[in-house]
Amino acid sequence: MRDRPPVLQIDLASDLSASEQIVRGLRATLLAGQFRPGDQLPSVRQLATDLGVHHNTVAGAYRQLAEEGWLDLRRGRGATVIERHAPAPTPRAEAEFRQRLDEVVVKALAEGVPAAGVVRELTALIEKLEQGERR
Repeated sequence: MRDRPPVLQIDLASDLSASEQIVRGLRATLLAGQFRPGDQLPSVRQLATDLGVHHNTVAGAYRQLAEEGWLDLRRGRGATVIERHAPAPTPRAEAEFRQRLDEVVVKALAEGVPAAGVVRELTALIEKLEQGERR
């Protein structure tokens, strides 16, 4: 594990559940390579305390990530990052991705974010994720 756990920010007033925010934040952290196979994630109780949520919220997020193939969960040993090979995308997954991306981009443009800014942010995100894959 790194010196400090990943910094996750959640918004308890969000329409998105705290558990889903944790899943998304940790998934992004894992994709970025901040944790490598064999690394331990913070304990459920520690992360719950850090985020100000109930420990069952974090436990549920960890279970979901384990089901997705990111973590090995063992009682008394916590959550260990495991080697994960991304599955081949299904046509449904690709269609859902295009729809979600379209919604995000349209909302950004409607709120005044210039198209060049959208492109810049998407490019930066791809570069960040590719760097994580190379680590």
